[in-house]
Amino acid sequence: MLYELVGIVRPGNLTEVKEIVMAAGNLILQNRGVIRGVSNWGVFSLPKPTTAHQMRHRDGHYFALRFDASIATQDAVRQVLARDPRMIRHTTVKLGDGKLSSLARLGRDGGHGPQGW
Repeated sequence: MLYELVGIVRPGNLTEVKEIVMAAGNLILQNRGVIRGVSNWGVFSLPKPTTAHQMRHRDGHYFALRFDASIATQDAVRQVLARDPRMIRHTTVKLGDGKLSSLARLGRDGGHGPQGW
């Protein structure tokens, strides 16, 4: 399955972000997954102040990690990130089964829905 992990790390140290991404990436690779891409989005204000690991956060360093892996591997990555005190928040979104036909932007009807637009 193709997943995209979006994580928010406490801001201030880019090395921490790299360490977290490397740890998650190594776990994926050890479990026969494939890393499709990594994006560093930078530091942004959080939508609202958030408490994580007994600390209050107003800003966070965002990153995205796109990968193919089994459900068990995806669960293992989530558990590792949940225990890391440097993480503020993370979420994983299933993007599809990794097949080209399901990743295409246009469907069989050429992108025209029932309304014909």
